[in-house]
Amino acid sequence: MDDSRIPVLVGSAQFTQREPDPLRALSPLDLTAKVAMLAAEDSGAGARLIDALDSIVVIRSFSDTSWRFECPFGRYTNPPRSLAGRIGAHNTRRLVYTHPGGNMPQWSLNRLCEMISRGEVGAALIAGAEALNTQKRAQRAGIRLDWNDDPGGDFGQWGVDKRGWSDAEDLHGMRGAIYAYPLFENAIRGALGRSIPEHQQAMGKLLADFARVAAGNPLADRREGCTAQAIATVSADNPYIGFPYTRLMNANAFIDQGAAIILTSVARARALGIPRDKWVFLHGCADAHDHWYISDRRDYHSSPAIRMVFEQAFAMAQTTLDKIGAIDMYSCFTSAVQIACQEIGLAIDDPRGLTITGGLPYFGGPGNNYVTHAIAEMMNRVRAKPGMKGLVTANGNYVTKHSAGIYSTDMPDTPFAPQTPDAYQETLDRVPHPVFVDLADGAATIETYTVMHDRQGPSSAILFGRRDDGARFIANTAPDAGLLAEMETNEFLGRRGRVSNDGRQNLFSPD
Repeated sequence: MDDSRIPVLVGSAQFTQREPDPLRALSPLDLTAKVAMLAAEDSGAGARLIDALDSIVVIRSFSDTSWRFECPFGRYTNPPRSLAGRIGAHNTRRLVYTHPGGNMPQWSLNRLCEMISRGEVGAALIAGAEALNTQKRAQRAGIRLDWNDDPGGDFGQWGVDKRGWSDAEDLHGMRGAIYAYPLFENAIRGALGRSIPEHQQAMGKLLADFARVAAGNPLADRREGCTAQAIATVSADNPYIGFPYTRLMNANAFIDQGAAIILTSVARARALGIPRDKWVFLHGCADAHDHWYISDRRDYHSSPAIRMVFEQAFAMAQTTLDKIGAIDMYSCFTSAVQIACQEIGLAIDDPRGLTITGGLPYFGGPGNNYVTHAIAEMMNRVRAKPGMKGLVTANGNYVTKHSAGIYSTDMPDTPFAPQTPDAYQETLDRVPHPVFVDLADGAATIETYTVMHDRQGPSSAILFGRRDDGARFIANTAPDAGLLAEMETNEFLGRRGRVSNDGRQNLFSPD
């Protein structure tokens, strides 16, 4: 193989900011610059590697992704150019700012490795950071920060420029992760045949293992090592956000964290004098998505795309699950973990563990950039145990977009050549699913549901239902406090009732 066409990861870094004073804390862009410089230092090449960068990919911030996290302190008009200027990467010719998605760090790495294998990239940086904790502190204290930066110029965009929810879903309040993932979780409970209390304890047990890993990770935000009982029990400090998820079951977005990884070709790594014990190779990778809107999914407890991604990544790496030594499963919510484990054939209590960071609820959920942390940590793990293979999984939107990477310090025996995602995405696009109707009337059954909470308690219900002819619809229930409370204690999966509409929205009334 031609060393100039073999991609290799050579530097990585992570940083968690704990500065309580918003006026002294680093901004998101300064956090990104910090980890980029630390990643160059990690390689041993330092400034020489920064000078060699021809490509910079910045993972999209949450403030540019979700209405829930909009920043009141200004905006960055060209984040990759601003980053290049801050770190002195004056030879960069490719600037990229990604579209949203927790899959985008792995997706971008997969693309950059392909570009190196074609001779189109010599050295590249992937970086991102969030400072939502500082943003929240400043807002609460009435402090004005200046997070504006306008260096001019243009940048490319990678990923899919498409909203994660449909118009019908939007009309019924399903417009974000905290609304979507509880729908998957209750469907999983139904598929497993568990009662509400049984499943609540099972989720607590699963996440207690994540919390235990976070307790031992100095970069983690929540290090108290929450017990299964504490995670599963609803209390004033641990209320429901969207039933059945308590606060401690949700990805923790209000953190200040940044991570970066740098990759080159083997030839460039040698020319820069980067030590061999810093090299990490991507042996297998894949990317795919399920039906884009959750209204169109086959069901709410499986993922054909995850299964396909795993099959492709393992085939490319010429390995099997039993040969993987370390695992990080994307863990925004337990439903994402359970569905991925089901599709890969991995036990929830596998002795290898399901996270190397502590996961998004406890390590931290830095927006779209969490997987950059997971890859950086996996580099640490495989470097510490040469020859071991590590698996990182990634998830964007609502069990929608999926990526995976298999890592090792061993150089692959074959050229880097993943199958083009389009070759298997066409198969996934043909997966059968129920017909979805915007407006529904008549007798119907609840397929899955959630009850959303505000500071006062239960506030609304969102559900997917099926008419007797099999057609699927999305609906709300009446905002009746007694009904909402009953939906959290009694089984409403499979509950019969009637659906009606006002010409715009559907209303489900249980029998």
